Amino acid sequence: MYIYSVTITIENETETEWLEFMQQKHIADVLKTGYFTSAYMRKAVNEDNAAFVTYNIEYTANSMEAYTQYQQLEAARLQKDVADRFSGKFTAQRTVYQKVVEF
Repeated sequence: MYIYSVTITIENETETEWLEFMQQKHIADVLKTGYFTSAYMRKAVNEDNAAFVTYNIEYTANSMEAYTQYQQLEAARLQKDVADRFSGKFTAQRTVYQKVVEF
């Protein structure tokens, strides 16, 4: 199993609009591509910076090939959709993990 992890740091004043967009459109659009089997979102707590808030979305893929196809065929379009809407109001860090063991 592979986990595509996207960590977003967004301005507090934009958080509500961004969160609604992510929950109602973007995450569903990513899942509709068929390359991921599930997703979940979490919010960082106890942050020191009052101007920004951090969220993490994790998408689960059954294979590295599924993730690679997503990157090649869909990622640029979907990332542009978010970037166009929230330009200059967030940063994103993307990482892929392979699940090794579950306890």
